[in-house]
Amino acid sequence: MSALLLPFPFLSSISTSSPQSPFSLKSSSSFLLPFQRVKLLRSTAEATFFFTAKTMAELVKDKESGVAAAGTTEGGKVEVEHSRTFLDARSEEEVLSGFKKEVEAGRLPPNVAAGMEEFFQNYKNAVFQSGDPAAAEIVLSNMAVALDRVLLDVEDPFVFQPYHKALREPFDYYMFGQNYIRPLIDFRNSYVGNLSLFYEIEEKLKQGHNVVLISNHQTEADPAVIALLLEKTNPHISENLIYVAGDRVITDPLCKPFSMGRNLICVYSKKHMYDVPELADMKRKANIRSLKEMAMLLRTGSKLVWIAPSGGRDRPDPVTGEWYPAPFDSSSVDNMRRLIESSGAPGHIYPLALLCHNIMPPPSQVEKEIGERRIIGFHGTGLSVGPEIVAAGEKSDEVKDVFTQSLNKSVTEQYTVLKSAINGNQGSEASTEGVALSQPWN
Repeated sequence: MSALLLPFPFLSSISTSSPQSPFSLKSSSSFLLPFQRVKLLRSTAEATFFFTAKTMAELVKDKESGVAAAGTTEGGKVEVEHSRTFLDARSEEEVLSGFKKEVEAGRLPPNVAAGMEEFFQNYKNAVFQSGDPAAAEIVLSNMAVALDRVLLDVEDPFVFQPYHKALREPFDYYMFGQNYIRPLIDFRNSYVGNLSLFYEIEEKLKQGHNVVLISNHQTEADPAVIALLLEKTNPHISENLIYVAGDRVITDPLCKPFSMGRNLICVYSKKHMYDVPELADMKRKANIRSLKEMAMLLRTGSKLVWIAPSGGRDRPDPVTGEWYPAPFDSSSVDNMRRLIESSGAPGHIYPLALLCHNIMPPPSQVEKEIGERRIIGFHGTGLSVGPEIVAAGEKSDEVKDVFTQSLNKSVTEQYTVLKSAINGNQGSEASTEGVALSQPWN
């Protein structure tokens, strides 16, 4: 496996709790600030798997005119000139020299430039693991766009709303993220479990129902992995899934461009609530606003929400090194159930299992500082959904715990099947009565 700096620390735990507020919910990173829309260049990514640096450069306005970043700030519309250093690069050497150029020009802080350079080298190592004869071209084209997006955001930072809708135009951040993560997945050794249930979920959404996916959480790239494994058969799910996300994915310069391409409910992580004690009250209030935003979304129906109620990413057992889904927090699960039931639209909760830790395993411990090192490699991945689970009887603490344990058990059982198929080299033969594996992209 090779190392790579990459995005998506999605979902740790969020908190709205205070001495006056017992309501709490868990998710993975955090955030919440006003919104500033950045006007960007157009993309034709829908028709292609990979951008070329030359094509992308042609899509950018002339250097003299720059790229306009139209923000709704108190100062009115903001115009910034945007450097074309990385889009104009035609070789690895030009990319590497571009870091020095941008630092000397004062457009990049040295520490961010160092992270971007490591970002490039690690992505290159990971893509070359695939053995793709076009690996060099893929690395240059994808990294040219990624570095350009990072540079643009450093020059003119984008700020997220509590509910962020994926930016698809004039620059398509969703397809940018898809094309970037795609070469890191070994589709020959990847599987989807219970494809028929994903079709069932789509039908419920068409009928105006809400669906919540209670999932384990493995890597920062979880959203892209889900979308890529379902893009051939269930594009509506891939493009419309809303992720409960934390502040790190919308503040880390290397993460933000990827986050901009996903639908997000943005929250502050409970784990990082008191990193800066004087900001704790502001964060709690922000989380309450986000939960209210989610409640309003669910009232409109046809919403699909993904949340990992474990309070963070899965970690391997410190003794055996084996990976399994972390236990779910029953209060987080119950909060989602209550939001669904009070929405006024029919609601459903399904257990979802993800296996993709070999692409980007998390640090061994939770880190306070923004900018953790990400380790990544080319590897098979898996996704499976189990039948809907309904909480039965009165909503006592015992019933809440049993409901949560049922969801956790289903996710763990599905994960075990995916693990046998992918890491145990059993392939589709690992299918069981409860988990039917397939490769719908073939």
